[in-house]
Amino acid sequence: MGLATSSLLWADVSTGADTKDEAQPKTAAVNEATNTPTNTPTSIADDTKANGAIKSTAKTQSCYLDGLAEQLECGKISVPENPNEPDGKHIDVHFAILPAIKNSYPNEALLAIAGGPGQSAIENAAGFDRMLTKVRQTRDILLIDQRGTGQSNQLQCQDDAMFTLSFNDDELNLGESTQACIDEIAKNNPSDISQYNSVTALKDFEAVREYLGYQQLHLYGISYGSRMAQLYMRHYPQALKTVTLDGIVPMQQSVIAIGGAIERGLNLLFSDCRNNQACQQTFPDLEQDFRDVDNKLANAPITEQVRDPLTNSPETLLMTRGKFNGAIRMAMYSPTTRALLPHAIHQAKQDDFQPILGLYALTADSTGIAMGMHASVVCSEDIHRVTEQMRKDAKVSYMSGSMLDGLEKTCDVWQMPLMDDSFSAPINSDIPTLLLSGEIDPATPPNWGAMATEQLSNAQHFIAPYATHGVAYQSCGNDLIAELVDTADVMSIDGSCLNKDVRRSFYLNANGVELVTDSDTSTSTTATADKE
Repeated sequence: MGLATSSLLWADVSTGADTKDEAQPKTAAVNEATNTPTNTPTSIADDTKANGAIKSTAKTQSCYLDGLAEQLECGKISVPENPNEPDGKHIDVHFAILPAIKNSYPNEALLAIAGGPGQSAIENAAGFDRMLTKVRQTRDILLIDQRGTGQSNQLQCQDDAMFTLSFNDDELNLGESTQACIDEIAKNNPSDISQYNSVTALKDFEAVREYLGYQQLHLYGISYGSRMAQLYMRHYPQALKTVTLDGIVPMQQSVIAIGGAIERGLNLLFSDCRNNQACQQTFPDLEQDFRDVDNKLANAPITEQVRDPLTNSPETLLMTRGKFNGAIRMAMYSPTTRALLPHAIHQAKQDDFQPILGLYALTADSTGIAMGMHASVVCSEDIHRVTEQMRKDAKVSYMSGSMLDGLEKTCDVWQMPLMDDSFSAPINSDIPTLLLSGEIDPATPPNWGAMATEQLSNAQHFIAPYATHGVAYQSCGNDLIAELVDTADVMSIDGSCLNKDVRRSFYLNANGVELVTDSDTSTSTTATADKE
């Protein structure tokens, strides 16, 4: 639906007792004012573990998840959709547990929080499992589908036209498409969209922790998930042992700032190509090529016969500025797809959009985002923080103007109660906190991580020189997370291993890459600790 193009933001790880205490009956929701339990789950059987695997009880059932061959454990709790109306509508909040290989710390788990906002943590289980494999040797990995995502009363709307190559997204009426989404939810899944903000969802997370009997959690929050992790630090510090923030969205940052981050990421791409001999020789006018194509598409879309990258069948492509910009923006999130961009942009300059189309196809489904939940978060937590100066700056910034315009049109229809100023205050905490930023991240740049550390008294912020979005997935960041979880001593962590990474080779054509040599220069060459 139209929301996908208008408002997609940040898409998208001690010692303990030998045995786990028998869990007492836990509550499944928390009162908003007092953070106290308000209702009891229907199942209160004790949970037990053996050989590092959770036995299926009334609390969990055996399950299998995409990308993982082993048997896991899944469950759900029933919570009031509106915490202030405990006798009103209830929704199910689903969770999955990747059991520890050797359950050395049964009273602890690492909660991995997905990004978006709107991504399903459970659907990303395989990725979390690979990234957190060292943590999982001794501790459970807990995944929760945040309310409005995945299996937890997903707020999603579909518009099949959005996924056709001939669709003209530049002519999309955002007000009408947003209202159509609200109407679709009202018809198929009547829900109070005002209850799908981060603060209300956080109460569900804490309810799941209590329900499963974990005394403390380690948090890993990626992108928007880092906002949820910071809120957890603010509201339930006693429940946390360590925190890792990756691809950091500080509480102080408003949504429109991502426009500047995208522009920074694009300029770094151009700079990296200029500073690389092979890329510069092959694509000597890369930045101008991009500007020329962007300006051409701003005047009118281009029709071209192409091969559908998913079916290989001949199709008619209507290449719009929105599709072009969206493909480039999302490709910058990953080092692999970023390396394809100089070739793809150069080919687009020659009116060959097949490479761009291939990149567009990777992200045409909005990266698994539940766009209704996405809108509920953005329209309650971010859009009202946009100032007139931000609007002026957006007019001269790549993509910022169109993104802000789309967000405001969406939120004009998607009416939400607004968070007060306290929501955007920096987090004050002494919880051991590891912050990871990628130097070439096009969504959450390193200075956002520095902003998040302002009032963290027990934190280190490392910047990985060649990482994009999600440092732990691309480097030794996962080792740093495992060390933090094991020691809870963030100040002893040495992030120099991040310097061992190298820049991803650029594709010079459809078949080959350039060779990276020691003489190649890039934006940054050293992993740095932003805060000692």
